[in-house]
Amino acid sequence: MKVRNLVLASVLATVGTGAFAQAKEQFFPVLSGRTGPVAPNATPWANGHNDYMKLVNARGGINGVKTLVEECETAYATDRGVECYERLKGKHGGATVFQPLSTGITFALTEKIPADKIPMITSGYGRSDSADGGIFKWNFPLIGHYWVAGDTVLQHIGKQAGGMDKLKGKKIAVGYHDSPFGKELLPILQERAAQYGFTLQLLPIAAPGVEQKATWLQVRRDQPDYVILQTWGVMTPTAIKEAQAVGYPREKMFGTWWSGAEPDLKDIGQGAKGYSAVMMQHGAEPQSAVVKDILEKVHAKGQGTGPKEEVGSVLYMRGVLGALLATEGVRAAQERFGKGKVVTGEQARWGYENLNLTQAKLDALGFKGVMRPVSTNCVDHMGSAWARVHQWDGSKFVWASDWLQADEQVIRPLVKNSADKYAAEKKLTRRTAADCQS
Repeated sequence: MKVRNLVLASVLATVGTGAFAQAKEQFFPVLSGRTGPVAPNATPWANGHNDYMKLVNARGGINGVKTLVEECETAYATDRGVECYERLKGKHGGATVFQPLSTGITFALTEKIPADKIPMITSGYGRSDSADGGIFKWNFPLIGHYWVAGDTVLQHIGKQAGGMDKLKGKKIAVGYHDSPFGKELLPILQERAAQYGFTLQLLPIAAPGVEQKATWLQVRRDQPDYVILQTWGVMTPTAIKEAQAVGYPREKMFGTWWSGAEPDLKDIGQGAKGYSAVMMQHGAEPQSAVVKDILEKVHAKGQGTGPKEEVGSVLYMRGVLGALLATEGVRAAQERFGKGKVVTGEQARWGYENLNLTQAKLDALGFKGVMRPVSTNCVDHMGSAWARVHQWDGSKFVWASDWLQADEQVIRPLVKNSADKYAAEKKLTRRTAADCQS
């Protein structure tokens, strides 16, 4: 696929001559992965993100401020992600927020963003402990992190078993990307295993994950009761094909939200039937109001970033949600720093920490039925801990669960303990009440 080095999601109002140069623009850089082993999955995310930014402009901008998007290709490589960050952070008046779509890049940038005063949204990835805003002032794992994914997928498995107590004595294998991304899931699974008495079988898979025969021969030999996948890119369809080859039932396989989208299963079709994955609230949303708006106001005008056929698909919608969160944080910041003004990264950070997306606001923006309210504060940089599970029926995903809420009585102590450990290593202190007002 042709790499788009520069995508301008800016529709500039031209009222009379000379207005073009005076248009107010808010810069949203994109660290894209349109090449490499995750390209089939990362590309629709970038397309959805950029299309929603264009929709914001078609709706009049953020109180009149238009969005400007520029991409830099990382190919999911941490060193390239850092290079892109350095290249983009000061362009177009300064970056508003970064969304690296990579846990490795997130770990690297977490060290840089406090000095640069640029926030980072890492919805569904990155550091789970960064939900603790008392330590991680600039990180925002909005609407979910890996421990939410792990806890809710276990809740779903427990319901299928007849209750969480029925997991006692069971064996759950975990096939995971052998990287910070894959390993970030493990603490919540280990905590729950100790609580409910099931055994974990850890199966690290080397990237990119196209060779997994030994892993799945081990699964065939040991016959775990369930398999959880924390995989991404080509690793996921490879895992499902290998499970099919050794006869492991797909009905007993459950992915996290990076392991359950159309590119993972469409070429396997009926062979993947029964496979499920927990979703970070949304799924495929082709009938949603926001998708209809994008088709009408962006694609119908020949301004779509990618193919019309992918609009509303799982990872496209994840990009749309990323852009929604990015722009609504700016809108929140404008309430304090000046409606209709371009805000700095530092001011945008305040907006993400004081986000209050009510259901009424979400419905008005076209997200009814797609996601639930989000409310952040100085301590809670996640703002919502809800998820749902969908299942592959052989040709598409269908919902297979009601809303599931991660148990924050379990997760919050894990988050705080990990954040405190990070703070001790980096010689950081918790933010004061006064700092929380800044």
